[in-house]
Amino acid sequence: MKIHPTAIVDTRARIAPDVEIGPYAVIGPDVEIGAGCSIGPHAVVTGHTRIGQRNRIFQFTSIGEVPQDKKYQGESTRLEIGDGNTIREFCTFNCGTSQDVGVTRVGNDNWFMAYVHLAHDCQVGSHTVFANNAQLAGHVHIGDYVILGGFTGVHQFCRIGAHSITGISSVVLQDVPPFITASGNTAKPYGLNVEGLKRRGFSAETITRLKRAYKTLYRSGLTLDQARRRLALQVKECPEVQVMLDFLAGAQRGIIR
Repeated sequence: MKIHPTAIVDTRARIAPDVEIGPYAVIGPDVEIGAGCSIGPHAVVTGHTRIGQRNRIFQFTSIGEVPQDKKYQGESTRLEIGDGNTIREFCTFNCGTSQDVGVTRVGNDNWFMAYVHLAHDCQVGSHTVFANNAQLAGHVHIGDYVILGGFTGVHQFCRIGAHSITGISSVVLQDVPPFITASGNTAKPYGLNVEGLKRRGFSAETITRLKRAYKTLYRSGLTLDQARRRLALQVKECPEVQVMLDFLAGAQRGIIR
């Protein structure tokens, strides 16, 4: 291990042999850090936190601290971070609470820019990008390949579906279905995330059919239940529509419309 002499690392922490820990960093007793990780200067990693392999955690981050929740009474909850994530300066990731699954989870290969906040019990997928100051309240679920524009704020218990994108300073108060571009205060739908889908290898034919699904949901004048029934008829020719249907079936706060 390459641990700077000014770092404070609890002897009970489980740290892979090649981990780098910078000056004045603090590593708590219940922390596990996998191979190939680097922890920047003045970073604090505490709580029951498990960090996978090849993560880069930059200076002044706070990882695994107790939830910002008045109901929290010191329960043994956790934070789990996957592999290959980049966590930039001043990010704050909190552990879960007993009111939910008790775990805040982050997947693999995510890019968190400076000042991002993940509150308790958030569930973040893989391959996401959170621009500067994106903020998640408690119990938020973020799908794979989501991009959050800078200063996006997401209300507690909201979900953002895979391959969606939000514009700068968006305020998300309801669920954002997969494949959607959302923007505004409060966030509204502004079409399909076409550029994102192209970059991820979706064919032109699939994108055209997803556009049709978007129009069914947002431009047809149908109620949500009517739109879901019509979308079900489109699954055979475009299996990706099933992703949207599954998401709609789990909507608890309603969707942006």
